[in-house]
Amino acid sequence: MQADAEVYLGVVVERREIDNPWEDYIWRPVMVMPGAPMDVAWKDIHEGEGWKHFLARTLPLELHKSDTEGYRENLGQPVPLVFVALRPGEEVEEEEVEPFLLTACPHEASGYMESGDVIVEGVEMPPSVAAWLVEFVEQHHVDEPFRKRKNKRHEDRDQGSRPRGRFGGGVPS
Repeated sequence: MQADAEVYLGVVVERREIDNPWEDYIWRPVMVMPGAPMDVAWKDIHEGEGWKHFLARTLPLELHKSDTEGYRENLGQPVPLVFVALRPGEEVEEEEVEPFLLTACPHEASGYMESGDVIVEGVEMPPSVAAWLVEFVEQHHVDEPFRKRKNKRHEDRDQGSRPRGRFGGGVPS
């Protein structure tokens, strides 16, 4: 789907050592950076005891007019988030995870969380990105009134219109 607006953000990923017989590290996104270089790939930026931060990749944060309700929900939180999705690296020589998506819509992020194969975590939205998102929502959001769905009476012409079972008075077959 074509984005209505986008901004590029650098994705900072943390690799933290863990005491586990099957894995050496745990990976998680820790921040996004406006103005990051476009051609970066796994640059070390900070290091401490047992952890290391990498500027892993620069990705677009795409906005769509159809998602403004989700953006409003995100902006209404005490700390708005950018959701970062990481998937396992596919090639042996690649890093263990690969950032592949940024979104400001919690509904889209939850869809990726349900897949189970993807790490999705929210990181604090930079103030400049939050201001840009507020402006986008103010320009494009349209409130849709709630419409209660009306139930339709079921008529099964092949089986007769009399309900069967305990409540219908008929005898189940």
